[in-house]
Amino acid sequence: MNVNTIEKLFVDELKDLYSAETQITKALPKLAKAASSSELKSAFESHLKETQGHVERLEKIFGILDMSPKGKTCEGMKALLKEGSEMLKETEGGAVRDAAMISAAQRVEHYEMAGYGSVRTYAQLLGRENMVNLLEKTLEEEKKADSKLTSVSRNVNEEALRAA
Repeated sequence: MNVNTIEKLFVDELKDLYSAETQITKALPKLAKAASSSELKSAFESHLKETQGHVERLEKIFGILDMSPKGKTCEGMKALLKEGSEMLKETEGGAVRDAAMISAAQRVEHYEMAGYGSVRTYAQLLGRENMVNLLEKTLEEEKKADSKLTSVSRNVNEEALRAA
């Protein structure tokens, strides 16, 4: 697709986010399984349910647009998840691995927040208020997930420090 209008950019970015979210739904169960902190495991499991809702919201937006959400691979998310997967292999189980997973997960959250903030703005510019609300809800959930990870990190990081 030749992206030469805000409308086309909006659709292109939505497809990128759809790809990112579907990739995340595959990664989160692995992170939850690898977590030694029950609080972190719970945060990953909870965010998996939210992420499935993000996919559904994007599908709803594409339904309104009468378009398919498929057709693009989010290379940025692919790289972030690959980096996180490599980190899992390089760290021993326990608090240090949990700290590393939080760091990797927060990179993902910040990437998503940037994307959702942009598409929400495009939706506003295009007068698509029905989509603005859906995108804003997802953006707020991403911010809460990031905040939850920060909260969990306080205990995990202290434990990781003691483990050294």
